[in-house]
Amino acid sequence: MIDSSQAKHQIQCVTNFHDLVSTPFNREINAIGWIRNLKGDFAEIVSKVEQNENITLIDEVLLRELSLSEQGNLAREIILNDLQLLTAHGAAPVLNVVKCYDRDDDFPFFPTDVYSFHVDRSPIPTDTFLCTYYGVPSDILPNSEAIQKITIPEIRDELKKLYDGDDEGFEAFLTENFFDLHYQAKPKAHPISLGIGHIWRLAIDYPESKIPPCVHRAPKEKTERLLLIC
Repeated sequence: MIDSSQAKHQIQCVTNFHDLVSTPFNREINAIGWIRNLKGDFAEIVSKVEQNENITLIDEVLLRELSLSEQGNLAREIILNDLQLLTAHGAAPVLNVVKCYDRDDDFPFFPTDVYSFHVDRSPIPTDTFLCTYYGVPSDILPNSEAIQKITIPEIRDELKKLYDGDDEGFEAFLTENFFDLHYQAKPKAHPISLGIGHIWRLAIDYPESKIPPCVHRAPKEKTERLLLIC
């Protein structure tokens, strides 16, 4: 079960897929989770996939071709059903085995990779869905415990040193380089683990959205991670 005591006004838990996709966000709730206790050996799927890259895509054909035990097959059927549900909803789910993500070395004082607390952005109204079946799950940060990095004076001063243009274009520079999407945890903040096996729907930033986007980050992997995301 997810410990949402630190974000009880931001998280809503549901018990089925219909409620996951149909429950509206509001100005407080921007993370909705279908909380599940899954059966099956998801680690076996990870072990059977040939991994030559840091991120390995598992398409449905490959997933079906894996030779699995009874418990592994149970895990596979759960994933296939999740893929079907999300696809029928109009999403484009992707299943990956993640060893690690690329790190942003361009701006050491302000990395913009997914290990940083950030929000997602889209030009059209949509949501982010994700589920960690195996490995370390993602974290979210209550919006009340996050501060946009570009509003921190010392960080803003460093960004101005990178910017080569007039003052009027500075805000556009921040957006074009995705600096405005990243957040810093406030002192005594309490990140919340999204747990294993739960499908989450997270609010994102898009034009005219009235819902604060959900601040989240990828975990630092301790082992491979089996992740569905769209």
